[in-house]
Amino acid sequence: MSLIITDECIACDACREECPNYAIEEGDPIYIIDSDRCTECVGHYEEPSCIEVCPVDCIIIDPDNQETMEELKFKYEQLMEEEA
Repeated sequence: MSLIITDECIACDACREECPNYAIEEGDPIYIIDSDRCTECVGHYEEPSCIEVCPVDCIIIDPDNQETMEELKFKYEQLMEEEA
């Protein structure tokens, strides 16, 4: 389950700074989450850090991109290999 940012985004930049996978980018007019990089912080934190810091609660689970915990862990491992 990748996350998405809704139209309520105020482009405050809090989420982008917190993302350990660099999955959040500045869009126009709202920020966007790259589903290929979003692991919902699996491998980093217990909960998605972007959701925790969002002042307007505009980050939600993407209903069109359901992923299992195993898929998120695999994606995390792939991202770590790319960075090595």
